[in-house]
Amino acid sequence: MIVVMGSTGATGNALLHSLLTLGVPVRALTRTPHEPIPGITGTHQPPVEVQYADATDPHSLRAAFKGASQLFLAMANSPEQVALETRVIDIAAHTGIGHIVKISAPAAEPDSPVAISRGHHAIEEHLRASGLTHTILRPYAFMQNLLRLAPTVTQGVILGTTGDAPFNYIDCRDVGDFAAAALTSPGIAGGTYALTGHEAVSYTELASRLSTLTGNRIRYVNLTPDELRDNLIHKAHMPTWLADHVTEIQQLAVARPEIPTTTVADILGRPPRTLDAFLDEHHPHFLR
Repeated sequence: MIVVMGSTGATGNALLHSLLTLGVPVRALTRTPHEPIPGITGTHQPPVEVQYADATDPHSLRAAFKGASQLFLAMANSPEQVALETRVIDIAAHTGIGHIVKISAPAAEPDSPVAISRGHHAIEEHLRASGLTHTILRPYAFMQNLLRLAPTVTQGVILGTTGDAPFNYIDCRDVGDFAAAALTSPGIAGGTYALTGHEAVSYTELASRLSTLTGNRIRYVNLTPDELRDNLIHKAHMPTWLADHVTEIQQLAVARPEIPTTTVADILGRPPRTLDAFLDEHHPHFLR
């Protein structure tokens, strides 16, 4: 049995669909078990087990992990993430889980300039010390997060602090497919993988592509890091820690130019989904 944490999130839900396609028994964990999980119905064979679990509730985790052999660990970034994920790892180790696939982050290093990445490094180290077999996935920017740009894109602008630096993007569905492979193919388990799409694209280029797609003129406005942070806090109403995180990862892309990997194609035997295909699929979000 494979347990999926974060089954209602973009990555966990994508993994859930990948495992169902493979016909693998899966237990989907959610804090709201009485609400439907996107795209999941009672007709799937084998059926999906849906069970309540909350990372702040150790008793629920012990019950959710009972009888399972593998765990997909993905949690939303937050200031509490290190404490919560290390607790999950400890409980998994004591309840018989043998393999954990963890969603981490690029630049997961002890001295990373990105605070969230330093946290992921600490969690990775805790996972290594647990003695469990573990696979670490380090995806770059999710294409799905581009939908959060829609409010300013519909006003004709993209705001950032990256200059001409390009971003690696990857579709969450490719991350889900890769995680499914790691959970079902022993030869993949145990590695650390940086995951990207096939190209890195700057905000200037993204604005150009969205202009062509929507028929509206969209331009990229480059701000200083302090200007972007203030905009995210006071206009986008982000919590301070998240505004700091967005600013830090954009500055990291400037300091360390992002280069696509071939990992998805090498392991899955097919190219990753393209940014253009994603934008075309979701273009109504960017229309005025």
